[in-house]
Amino acid sequence: MKKPVILLLTPPLTQLNTPYPATAYIKGFLGPKGYQVHQADFGIELVLKMFSPAGLTRIFAEAAQAKNISPNSQRILRLRPYYLQTIAPVIRFLQNQDNTLAQQICYNNFLPEASRFEQIADLEYAFGNMGITDRARHLATLYLEDLGDLIAETVSPYFGFSRYADKLALSATSFDPLAEALHQEPNLIDQMLLELMAAKMQEVQPDLIGFTVPFPGNLYGALRLAQYSKTYYPAVKTLMGGGYPNTELRSLQETRLFNYIDFVTLDDGEGPWLKILEHWAGNRPVEQLQRTF
Repeated sequence: MKKPVILLLTPPLTQLNTPYPATAYIKGFLGPKGYQVHQADFGIELVLKMFSPAGLTRIFAEAAQAKNISPNSQRILRLRPYYLQTIAPVIRFLQNQDNTLAQQICYNNFLPEASRFEQIADLEYAFGNMGITDRARHLATLYLEDLGDLIAETVSPYFGFSRYADKLALSATSFDPLAEALHQEPNLIDQMLLELMAAKMQEVQPDLIGFTVPFPGNLYGALRLAQYSKTYYPAVKTLMGGGYPNTELRSLQETRLFNYIDFVTLDDGEGPWLKILEHWAGNRPVEQLQRTF
C-alpha cells in the first residue's frame, strides 16, 4: 500500500522571530521511514501575506468601511499611501534582506507614525548605546504594531503578532466561544489564512494533516484550517498535538472538537504518529493507538 502524504502545519501565531520546532522534529522522524512529509509555518506566511502591498491594500479597504473608529485608526488610514510605499522595504529589512535601510528608518522620517511611536520621546535616551540596526528594527516593529492596532480594531479583533484569538481558547469551562467563532463568516485575516491553505492543499495533496498547537493563540487558527479541510477534503485525516493539548486537553471531554480534528495526540508525537499511520494503513485497530484521543 502506498504510504500517505503528510502535511505538518504550524497555525498562526507564534513568536515570529523564534520558529517553533515541532513540525521539523516530526518531519525528521518520519522522513527517514519513507514518508513524504511537507511542513509549513502559516504564522510567518500569513504575516508576510498581510504585510505586503497587496495584503495591506485589502486591509485598508476593509478598515475604511469601519464605523466609529478611534483617532489613532483614523490617523493610520490618512497615512495609507505612506504605509503602502514603505511596507515592502520594511519587511525586507526585518528579514535581513536589506540592512542598508537602517539609516533611513532611524533618521529620515521614513516611517509613518501612529500611537506606538508616542512611547519614544527621546530616541537617544530610549535606545542608549544600541546600534543603528537594532534601533531601526525596534522602530520597524512599532510601525507594524501600529498596523496591528488598526487590524485589531477594524478588521479582526482576534489579531495579535504572537497569538490569534487566544482568548477564545482560554475558557477552561466551555468550547462555546470557539464554536461560535468558527460558525461565523471568516473575517479578512481568516480569508487570507484560508487562501494559504487552499494553495497548500493543491500543492501537497496530503492524506493526513498534523497541526502543532503549542499555545492557546494557535488553537483557533488550527481549527479554522481543519474546518476548511473537513469541508473541501473530507477524506483527509486531521491530527493535533503540542503544548496546548498536553496541558489543557489531557482529560478531553469536549466532543465538538472532533468535528474538526480526528486525533489528538499527547506528549512526544513520534510514537502516536507511527501508531496512527499504522491505523491509517489498516494494520492497527483504533483501540490500540498510543496517547491519542
